[in-house]
Amino acid sequence: MHKAGFVNIVGNPNVGKSTLMNQLVGERISIATFKAQTTRHRIMGIVNTPEMQIVFSDTPGVLKPNYKLQESMLAFLESALQDADVLLYVTDVVENPEKNMDFLEKVQKMSIPVILLVNKIDSLDAPTAQSSLAAIVEHWHSLLPNAEILPISAKNKFGIDMLLKRIQELLPESPAYFDKDQLTDKPARFFVSEIIREKILLYYDKEIPYSVEVAVERFKEDDKHIHINAVIYVERDSQKGIIIGHQGVALKKVSTEARKSLEKFFGKAIYLEIFVKVDKDWRSSERELEHFGYNLD
Repeated sequence: MHKAGFVNIVGNPNVGKSTLMNQLVGERISIATFKAQTTRHRIMGIVNTPEMQIVFSDTPGVLKPNYKLQESMLAFLESALQDADVLLYVTDVVENPEKNMDFLEKVQKMSIPVILLVNKIDSLDAPTAQSSLAAIVEHWHSLLPNAEILPISAKNKFGIDMLLKRIQELLPESPAYFDKDQLTDKPARFFVSEIIREKILLYYDKEIPYSVEVAVERFKEDDKHIHINAVIYVERDSQKGIIIGHQGVALKKVSTEARKSLEKFFGKAIYLEIFVKVDKDWRSSERELEHFGYNLD
């Protein structure tokens, strides 16, 4: 009998959810950087075998929203609690387990299988690693007594095979939800904008990455090439100047690094043009957020 189901990844920011997602799917689907609030959408990555289909979802980190964009991010996260067949709750070895307890209380009430993943165990000090991990597991067991707890290192792939095997055991019997050759639910343009946004997260400081959205205005593909025009939207004229940099040096660096990553992602030669425009307060505008693909229902 064929198995299929939705396995949704949730947790607080910066615990390694996107790195875990990429390891489970075996492809670079989600942005994984050292900065918080990197993931803004719910991103599905699909693993197929003849007997099984696992639909993984990466989600934004748990947050208390301060503007419309963050309200949308929280809505993506809440939806992941509602349609999961298996929930992966990701924490790490330094996180305060009581952080965002209101969200954790929702997880406590869930009747589906919950696997709690204690990530980044490779960062524990070797002499006391075993006792430290035991204390962390014991505390989490008191908070989520019905959850299975697995120590992992997503970065080093430790525990990933064991996790995949357990997920397969927990999946319900079901026909596939997506075509068996499908890798994700997102279109190619989405990954173009995410890869450009990743470079901005890596190369700019402070508020700049969080004030940026990327839209793809042209995506023309043939057998060997893809021609892309993209626009980086910022909220202030001063931010536009920072993105472009002196004599365009900063924007050229982003464009060059994005093009390299896009060529690796698509396996084709990329011709990329990036422009910068000001769209004041787009993060608080329902109309603009819907234009950028955020669900505000």
